[in-house]
Parts: sequence; structure tokens; C-alpha cells
Amino acid sequence: MCTVIISVPETSGGGAVRLLAVRDEDPDRPWNRLGPWWDDAYEGVVGIRDVRAGGAWMAADPVARRVAVLLNRHDLSDRPDSAVHTRGSVALESVAGRSPAGAPMTRGFNLVEVTGRRARVVSWDGLILSATELATGVHMVAHDDVDDQRSPRIARWLADFRAASPDEWMTVLDRSAELDPADPAAIIRRDSYEGIRSYSLVVVSAVVDDDGVDVHDAPLADPGHWPPIAGS
Repeated sequence: MCTVIISVPETSGGGAVRLLAVRDEDPDRPWNRLGPWWDDAYEGVVGIRDVRAGGAWMAADPVARRVAVLLNRHDLSDRPDSAVHTRGSVALESVAGRSPAGAPMTRGFNLVEVTGRRARVVSWDGLILSATELATGVHMVAHDDVDDQRSPRIARWLADFRAASPDEWMTVLDRSAELDPADPAAIIRRDSYEGIRSYSLVVVSAVVDDDGVDVHDAPLADPGHWPPIAGS
């Protein structure tokens, strides 16, 4: 399961939204690094592409100053697989200005959306769609609610990220990686979910301010093991 750390500035100030996201996925599922993979349908959008489905785990539109990151969430519905579609278009549609609405025909998700200096999390559990506006400060999102202390990694690390400046977040991530990657409190993970391997594959950082979006990716050389590839 993926993890997002996000800092939201005062809306009246000149600060930036800062975001750090860790993607967990089956290491055998092919994916592409940050790039403009969808110019035919989403001109100017860059993101991390899932090769199999063609969609995005995260996407950014620098001109519109939008970023979206998709995290899986437990689906409470009894819909069969034949009744749902891939979640791959959710982040792409979000940065195009089309947030989820109604009853999405996908499995559950948490969608972190950044627009300018504002951020929110849109949650879908297969039954209810809801949105949480993020207050000024630092928040963590995984597979439950925002800042949910039921998530061991949030319970263990949220206070540390709040105590650090965003420029120091990678140092906190370094410390978190000292845990065994199968530890429930680990952020850099090497685990399984519903019988499918879920390993940390890439870290993405983003800054959203008046100048647009500055986004970078850092793949892990060995899935589920720190650190990322040098120089990424």
C-alpha cells in the first residue's frame, strides 16, 4: 500500500504545497518513470505510468498547478470484478480538472489532489464517495483515512514528519527504512496485500507554488529496499 506525506501552507501566504509519495506495487508489474506518456489525451501532463493498464499512479499538470496521487483503499462493495474498471484514469482525470463524482466504477481508492496551494483527499470505499479538505500543516495518507492512527506507519511516523521541515523529510524516510520492510510501521515496504506482492518501487517529490509544479522521481534499485538509485 502506498504512502503520501503532504504539507499544506496557509492559503493567505506565499508558501508551497510540498508532497512526498512512495509507490507500492507488484514488482513484476511493468511501469514507466515520470514522463509525458499521455500527450494525445492529456497534453502537458507528466506522471508515473502503469504499462499494463496505461493509466497513472500519479500525474501532474505544471501549467494548471495540479498534482494527483492515487492510493488503493479497501473496497466494501460486493461488486464482481466484471463490474468495475481500472483506477488508472482517476489521477489523469483529476489533473485535467475532473475530480471523481457520483459512484466511480472502480475499486476503492484515496486520491490526493493538489490544486495551487490547496489540497484534499477524495475517498471511495465502493459505497460512499467523500472528500476531506486538508488543513494547514503536515498530513499522511495511506489506505485508510487522513492521518488515521489505525495505520501503523502513520501512528509511528506522522509526528516525525511534522517535527521536520519538508527539506528534511528524506532524512525521516531514511530512518524509517531502518525498519524491516515487512514491519507494519515501515514506509519502505516489502510485503503482500490480498495475496499480491506489494513492494516499494519509487519515491516522488513535488513542490506546487506560483511558478507551477516541480516534480522528481527516484526509483528504488532493489524493490522494497532503500535507498533509491543514486542521482535520481
